Amino acid sequence: MLHEIVGLADEPPAKRRWFHDEYFDLFVWQALNGDVLHFQLCYGTGSSEQAVIWHREGQFFHDGDWGEEPIEMLLERFEAVAPTLPKPIRHVVGMRLQEFVGRAESVPSRRQSFRRASWQKRLRSGTRKVS
Repeated sequence: MLHEIVGLADEPPAKRRWFHDEYFDLFVWQALNGDVLHFQLCYGTGSSEQAVIWHREGQFFHDGDWGEEPIEMLLERFEAVAPTLPKPIRHVVGMRLQEFVGRAESVPSRRQSFRRASWQKRLRSGTRKVS
C-alpha cells in the first residue's frame, strides 16, 4: 500500500506530496483547493526505474525504457496499492492512468531513464530525503 512521506517543502503555489511503497513513488502537486495539477508515478527499481508524467494541461510523458511488462500491468498494480491514497488523488491518478494505458503508444518519451529531482532522491541508507 502507498504511504505518504511527510515533511516536504511546498512548491508555491502548489503543495507537493509524496506517496511510496516498494514498487511505486507517486509525486503529486496540488493546488490550494486540492486540484491535482501534476503528477509523476515512478515505478520499477534502480536503473530500470520509469515514470509516467502527467500535467494538468493534458500532457503525458513517459521517462525510461518501456521494458517487457505490459503497460496494463502498471494500472493493475497501481489499483492494488491505491486504496490508502486520499480519494481525490486516487481518483485523478487512476483516471489518468487509464487514459495513459489507452494511448501509451502515442505518448512521447522524454528521456531514456527517469531522473529524480534532488528532493526526490533516496538516501544511501534506504530512507528518503525529505526537504
